[in-house]
Amino acid sequence: MFYYLSQLPAWLKANEYIQWADLLSPLRVFQYITFRSAGAAVTALIVCWWLGPRVIEWLKSIGVRQQYEDRAREGGRMIGGISKRGVPTMGGLLIVAAIDLSALLWAQWNPLVTLTLLSMLVLCLLGFYDDYSNVTEQNSKGLTEKVKLIVQFLLSACIAVYLWRLEETRELITMVMIPFMKEPIITGPSDKMVFSFAVAVGLIVTICAIMGSSNAVNFTDGLDGLAIGSVIIVSIVFYVFTYIAGHAELAAELNVPKVVGAGELSVVCAAMIGAGLGFLWFNCHPARVFMGDTGSLALGGALGIMAVLIHQPFVLVIAGGIFVLEALSVILQRGWYKWTRLRTGQGRRIFLMAPLHHHFQEKGWHENQVVMRFYILGILFAVLALATLKMR
Repeated sequence: MFYYLSQLPAWLKANEYIQWADLLSPLRVFQYITFRSAGAAVTALIVCWWLGPRVIEWLKSIGVRQQYEDRAREGGRMIGGISKRGVPTMGGLLIVAAIDLSALLWAQWNPLVTLTLLSMLVLCLLGFYDDYSNVTEQNSKGLTEKVKLIVQFLLSACIAVYLWRLEETRELITMVMIPFMKEPIITGPSDKMVFSFAVAVGLIVTICAIMGSSNAVNFTDGLDGLAIGSVIIVSIVFYVFTYIAGHAELAAELNVPKVVGAGELSVVCAAMIGAGLGFLWFNCHPARVFMGDTGSLALGGALGIMAVLIHQPFVLVIAGGIFVLEALSVILQRGWYKWTRLRTGQGRRIFLMAPLHHHFQEKGWHENQVVMRFYILGILFAVLALATLKMR
């Protein structure tokens, strides 16, 4: 909304209201993405700080509290720590509301911004239903994994096909980029809608990026502040990438594909950073509220979608290294357990507990130690992702 105020002086001047145009010339500052990004981050932060206590009390009043013990404690070997029973969940509503409000105020709306925010809202509603089922049924299962995966697949597939059908976004599917390479590794026709090997690969990469990111962030959400802090780190990386992708000169200099309208996604990333910091205020140890699937599915999905929209899904694999490790630990643990049970009749485990952060808890690390050390690793992954800008 504020962006359009920057156009007012030009409109007044074109209609010969010169005096008013000069008087309102300071409004031109709203045309700069960097200024609006800062505004979006601060707005989202303030919204979270202001609404946070109210949302927490509201969640408590309606009985939306975690009804089961921390999974590491359920394992029977964790000593010490603080029980998480009774802490309000579904705090992701606060994060998504802050992001959407900030983006509405500060971003210049275009198809990329709209697609990102609408998809985030759909995943938020999916997570909300899962969390609500979890609470009302008073167990830790909620929706079945199959149902969540089906909904995520349908959403991801719709996004992929939508991007392929539109001529202005078709290259996002027909051109597959990987870090450290100046040119795309796979290209297909973008002037017409023709199915090809490049299109098949692009569709698969898009679906995997969105589904994988959404679920990986969900796996990471198991300790106070771990998931939201990691999301903040990755959002900073993609703030840089989206800004460059929307800036013609910088994109050409750094050999990054120029995407029309991608610069406005940096405003969304800034809103995610601000909302994340605001939520972390209440989610740091000992947490007063959890984001739940309501937040983790939405934030992970948003990161995956933005990565696809700027041709950088594989950069997300590097920047979100923590998410990748967490997801891999779950996949390997389940796969090895089922394989050994099939072969020997008794399932075996690779890790003491999965996801990976619980493995280190089982080894005796304090929750804060796990979170801070994962933050350090996350920052290292982020630096490596940013280094790919020059290593081409």
